[in-house]
Amino acid sequence: MSVQPGWYVDPADTETRRYWDGEGWLGAPIPVDATPPDGPPPAEPPPAPVSPAEPAASTTPGSAPPAPGWSPQQGPPPGYGPQPGPGPGWGPQGTPPGWAPQGTPPGWAPQGTPPGWAPQAGHPGWPGRPAEPRPHGHRLAGYGRRFVARLIDFGLVFALNVVVNGWFVWRWAQEWTPYWQEVFRRAARGDTSADNLPMPGEQAGSLLVAILLIATALWLAYEVPTMASGGQTIGKRVMRIRAVPMTADQPLGFRRALSRWSTLGLPTLLWYCLGLGLVLQLVDALSPLFDHPLRQALHDKRAQTVVVEVPYRTDPAPSNDRNQPPGDTP
Repeated sequence: MSVQPGWYVDPADTETRRYWDGEGWLGAPIPVDATPPDGPPPAEPPPAPVSPAEPAASTTPGSAPPAPGWSPQQGPPPGYGPQPGPGPGWGPQGTPPGWAPQGTPPGWAPQGTPPGWAPQAGHPGWPGRPAEPRPHGHRLAGYGRRFVARLIDFGLVFALNVVVNGWFVWRWAQEWTPYWQEVFRRAARGDTSADNLPMPGEQAGSLLVAILLIATALWLAYEVPTMASGGQTIGKRVMRIRAVPMTADQPLGFRRALSRWSTLGLPTLLWYCLGLGLVLQLVDALSPLFDHPLRQALHDKRAQTVVVEVPYRTDPAPSNDRNQPPGDTP
């Protein structure tokens, strides 16, 4: 999902703001402390057309006028363009002192780059493959790391359910035990009839609803607060990945974390409907495999987040205050 149009701080020059129209930068920059207009900047006037009968005059210092009778098809006339043997203080190819080569101004990012996203070079070792985006300068998390992190989180949520939900599961199993015992007895005798099977009581349905409600609430309490504050569950901390908003490298906040979890967690309540919720969760879990280039799951797209790797922190250089003479320590 693209960044919403509006005025943003230019990542190439933090002293200015520019207008982002959803696909690229638009118009000239303004000072960062200036009040931007309500909408996009006014359109710049088009350059004046140049008559084809009047060739533009050369602006290269030191160049001579075209020779009489010369036409562009004959190549450059004698004495035209930079001459060999530049004078003292001149740069290569006859460039006068202080002239910079034409090209991209210092600190400018290519057009079409969202605010805060660093442009990257081509993918190493994959000729012709587009460059992998790096949201806010971080590498995208790999599929393996995300899968292992989710397994760790599921294991912890399952352990919580064993403690909190165990009694309800045991009672629900007791309601169904006579039914399955009779089914297995008949199957051992080769009897496939379903007549007069001992069906579970009405309490079995209520127990199943209670189990699903408790399981969903435990998952919500485990994941949403930690994701809102730091973008990491325990599994993500172990695998050194975290979720960040697409617009800025900052915490998700409660609303975004809840929106992200609800797409994957709320279908747990639909397990009651012939396992429909489990199918929806499986589709969501596999969706990053088919999303390029940001590897977003369906819950990432809804909350406008991406999952990135957490870089290893390097310890700062140790202080060398012991070698300073007395009185020099500030």
